Amino acid sequence: MKESDIRKYAQLMKELELTGLEITEDNQVVRLERSVSPSAAAAEPAACPAPPAPGAPETDVCHSVTSPIVGLFYAAPAENAEPYVSLGDRVKKGQTLCIVEAMKLMNEITADDDGVIDKICAANGQMVEYGTELFRIRR
Repeated sequence: MKESDIRKYAQLMKELELTGLEITEDNQVVRLERSVSPSAAAAEPAACPAPPAPGAPETDVCHSVTSPIVGLFYAAPAENAEPYVSLGDRVKKGQTLCIVEAMKLMNEITADDDGVIDKICAANGQMVEYGTELFRIRR
């Protein structure tokens, strides 16, 4: 495949806001991927309040859900599907929050506790590392 063709496909990806594209031509396969800048993510809500003083009830305390693996973050089960969760959604322990794709395997990331989604920290299609904060959940 010619470099000019690859550049044309890369420009098309940018215009259509695609994060990945695979082209098969004359028994050659070319896969293009691009990350989405964090600025393209939704507006962030106010940060969680500081942890309560000792002896105070543990209401409105935030905790992070982090990525257990390196891969691509996907907020929805399919490209045109609704996201698993949105800001302000109430979630239950074990509920799927997102998918992190690693080596063509789709790994569901679940809530580790009940709460409300206070912040979505990763953009759809973004490459995340081990330990990257994906969500902040307010208890």
